Amino acid sequence: MGAAMRRIQVGSALSAFGIGFTVPFLYVYVAEVRDLGAGAAGIVLAAFAMAALIVLPFTGRAIDRRGPLPVLVVASLVASVGAISLGLASTEPAAIGAAAVLGAGTAVLQPALATMIVWCSSPQTRTRSFATQFFLQNLGLGIGGLIGGQLVDESRPDSFLLLFGIEAVMFLVLAGVVLSVRMPHTPSLGEARPKGDSGGGLRALLGHRAMVQLCVLGFVLFFACYGQFESGLSAYGVEAAGISPSTLGIALAANTAMIVVAQFAVLKFVERRKRSRVIAAVGLIWAVAWIAAGYAGLGHGSQAMATAAFVSTYALFGLGEAMLSPTVAPLVADLAPAGMVGSYNSAFALVKQLALAVGPAVGGPMGAALHGPYIVTFLLFSLGITYLALRLGKQLTPVQNQPSLAGSRVVMQSSPEPATATQ
Repeated sequence: MGAAMRRIQVGSALSAFGIGFTVPFLYVYVAEVRDLGAGAAGIVLAAFAMAALIVLPFTGRAIDRRGPLPVLVVASLVASVGAISLGLASTEPAAIGAAAVLGAGTAVLQPALATMIVWCSSPQTRTRSFATQFFLQNLGLGIGGLIGGQLVDESRPDSFLLLFGIEAVMFLVLAGVVLSVRMPHTPSLGEARPKGDSGGGLRALLGHRAMVQLCVLGFVLFFACYGQFESGLSAYGVEAAGISPSTLGIALAANTAMIVVAQFAVLKFVERRKRSRVIAAVGLIWAVAWIAAGYAGLGHGSQAMATAAFVSTYALFGLGEAMLSPTVAPLVADLAPAGMVGSYNSAFALVKQLALAVGPAVGGPMGAALHGPYIVTFLLFSLGITYLALRLGKQLTPVQNQPSLAGSRVVMQSSPEPATATQ
């Protein structure tokens, strides 16, 4: 990695480290520490998610017009203000407003960072760059959560102010780090502007069949995995498999550990294979994960076997995540026409956010009460990932599907015209 990429990765990891200090404790902080109740905590979490849904449709155009660096700096400052405001909030309106500001700021960070990585990488190095970012972000989240758990004290609101203060400082550090980055190129406003009128960029994206299929696939991916971690799957584990809260923590730790251990081991496997087939394999791995979860809650085995199966479910999800990180995000960038990388990254981030909002709403009640249907439903969703991935592969050029072929003159000469949108 060049100096610019190294600084981007360091800033990304430090911001994840800061987020890890607060995310696991946000519900407890609002409901119990500030004594606002479970209802207020739910509204605060909803405000956090809704703010992201509101700002993301405008983020891509801002990135493409102004460049990712100024957008990232502004988003970091907004997120920092939101974090410290949440730490000081003692009333429900103040907590809701602070959560909305924090959610808006953090939502913009993802597509802005992704665009900076695209600008500082080539199609051949992009896979490894996104894998490194995912690895470092998960490591930062995990370490932040572990340290935050040692610092927090439910009887002392000031301890939570310390956590939010650390998060706010990490956002400022991110802004400072990226301001020192010398980007390889910074397109002018005219060059970066999407073609056509005010709706041209959106029409171009919606007319790009491969990108639309990737967004549909992305929604299913995040709905069937990330959207279930702390809602449906945890509720299922407690209610159906008799898993204790401490075991849920072990399961989440197993997920993170699998990502940290497997990320670069699977990277070599991923780089030599078609992206569509890698994603299809993830669908099969997650289908096995849901079968293991089914055994944990419905298999009527010993509690030890149920616990092992449930922890294995989270570990298998982590293996799939390690395979997706160097696959999906680079594919979004490779599909984007010149001048629309920010719009494509923001559109995919919006799809992810929608899935993360709908997933808990659907999976939570099912996991708590409809144990058998819950497992069958998400087993079918996982198999659907495999089907959608193989279908997507037919819309990709050989180099889009397998960037390692880019050096082959034969492949490049025989490649069909990209299935891009009509500009």
